[in-house]
Amino acid sequence: MTFALCVTAAGTLACQAARAAEPVRIGLIQPLTGSVAYNGHADVNGAKLAVAEINKAGGVLGRPVELKIEDGQCNPANTVNAAEKLIQKDRVSALIGAFCSSSTAAIMPVAQKYHLPLVTGVSSEADLTEKGNPWFFRAAETDQLLAHAFAPTIIRTLQLKSVAYVGVNDDWGRGSVQEFQQSLQAGGVKTVSTDYFDHGATDFYTLLTKLRASGADAVFVAAETQDGSILVKQIKELGLHIKVFGVGSWATADFIDLAGPAAEGVYAAVPYASTLTTPENTAFVASYQTAYKAAPGKYSAAGYNAVEIVAKAIARAGSTDADKIRAALAQTDFAAPNGRYRFTAKGQAYGFSVVLVQIHNKAPQVVATTPVSAPH
Repeated sequence: MTFALCVTAAGTLACQAARAAEPVRIGLIQPLTGSVAYNGHADVNGAKLAVAEINKAGGVLGRPVELKIEDGQCNPANTVNAAEKLIQKDRVSALIGAFCSSSTAAIMPVAQKYHLPLVTGVSSEADLTEKGNPWFFRAAETDQLLAHAFAPTIIRTLQLKSVAYVGVNDDWGRGSVQEFQQSLQAGGVKTVSTDYFDHGATDFYTLLTKLRASGADAVFVAAETQDGSILVKQIKELGLHIKVFGVGSWATADFIDLAGPAAEGVYAAVPYASTLTTPENTAFVASYQTAYKAAPGKYSAAGYNAVEIVAKAIARAGSTDADKIRAALAQTDFAAPNGRYRFTAKGQAYGFSVVLVQIHNKAPQVVATTPVSAPH
């Protein structure tokens, strides 16, 4: 509708109706290609389910919610380009993303420059919420939190004496290795080796030969679906009798399907498992299985939660004004499938639960659950 039409009385009413029908746009940046694409698509599936449920219930501010999705590839430069497009061309009211911590760190200054709320449901590098960015909110655990929460249980359950550490060579992989290494060493566990691999690696045999010679009784792995499934299959192929535990995508249906029998017995520290028994999770799992014919994983839940948190903040704000949305995000109290989400003054979520699971009979069996307390 043109401006000329809007200046008449009748045109003004028509323009108001047009604006009322205009969707509330939320930008979503995930890795949809590359070695982390399995996980990015799972996040998008969860986000789409949330949008479908919101719109079925009447939308937000009487308007439908529309996801504008871009592929950041877990590449900081590509992610910045995606954020610029979503903000300048698509005119989104908020951003969600961008999976890999290095990519999220890259768009935090972009969100701050344009004064636009940015929520991540995945990126777990602890330093992100220490950067003093008032437009950033993390609806996820940190590497540090998982390590501190589960190190004693892991040491006791796996009877650990010595551990080798293997992680993907990015901010998240290095941060996860560092946090778990420190926590396990504090519990008396010896470190025998530390190695990193690049995203998309397919040959772990040299690394695993070194692991066999190390004498470690367990290996900690920080990896996503594609890399992690290849690694554990090669561990099995080499006949390595070693306990495997770690962080990443271990509790997801994609990982279990890709890894096959090699997934059996793996332990994982994760923010979500489909086998949680909360009423909210029972409803979420049923809806997700209806939509996608599969059980949701941690990234499906992350996408779902992030969209719900943003949409509810826009509803509380009563507007798509960025400052009002930011203020409403700070007041979040969302009952998610894995517990309640609230934010500290730094934008770090707390109140939800994290779980330690073991893969048994192709399903993540909960070993221990602990709530996330507000950081001091």
